[in-house]
Amino acid sequence: MKRSEQKEMMDLPGQPKELLEGNFDDIRAINHYMGGHRSVVRGLARLVQEQKLVGFSLLDVGTGSGDIPARINHWARHRGINVSIVALEPEPVTARLAAVLTQQVNSCYIPRTCGQMRDPPLTSLPSRGRKERGQRITPIFSHLPVLKEEQEGDLPRHAISVVRGDGGAPPFGPASFDFVLASQLLHHFSEDKIVSLLRTWSKVARKAIIISDLVRHPVAYYGIRMITKLFTRNVMTRTDAPLSVQRAFTVAEWRHLLRRADVGPLRLFSVFPFRVLALLLVRGST
Repeated sequence: MKRSEQKEMMDLPGQPKELLEGNFDDIRAINHYMGGHRSVVRGLARLVQEQKLVGFSLLDVGTGSGDIPARINHWARHRGINVSIVALEPEPVTARLAAVLTQQVNSCYIPRTCGQMRDPPLTSLPSRGRKERGQRITPIFSHLPVLKEEQEGDLPRHAISVVRGDGGAPPFGPASFDFVLASQLLHHFSEDKIVSLLRTWSKVARKAIIISDLVRHPVAYYGIRMITKLFTRNVMTRTDAPLSVQRAFTVAEWRHLLRRADVGPLRLFSVFPFRVLALLLVRGST
């Protein structure tokens, strides 16, 4: 199967908010049931254990709706590990969605599996637009702040902060985070762009870059095409899920591409089903 250069719907500007929100709801379900969270946490756990860390900071580039940071926070807190996460997202509608969902990390990690997403506590809403105590405020999106570019939103997020910004030019100084994470992000880009991104992130990370992504394979393509037709009516999910597989790389191609970036030692793992986990240790890290 040849790699596709076709852009995914989510990468095209001007997509309706409802379509994007439904697509990310589907992505959270896919990550939950098909191991998207588990591979990231296992890779991070390996690094934390090997380096004997009692805490760490992490930048999640292209966070989407923030479900991966929520899982990481849940895993770390239940093991007594101090964690500080910045979820970086350039798209304003998506960043706003992440701001809502990451507020709920204590009570509900995957909204689809927890039932209807609840409004956050009244005390956590911004002062503008606030109603009298005891009244419900709906819909929540009409009362959320629009996250300003390169600034954190004004909602409390426990250990997770949502920041609007470009992953190609992160608004952070050198060595600002222990780890930089890219989960199901890199397949959206050309090979040259991926190399450029990795080299940029290697300056921001003190210890390692963690990559979790898809593997291109006919079985994965036809499998996710069938699954999405059965469980969702969202046209973006039905289009982008199989296209994401077509835009991904084989394990051998991933290995060649990540070595080409030349940012440090590489450890690459095949993960079931049809995923790859890469740990790029930043040169000079301890």
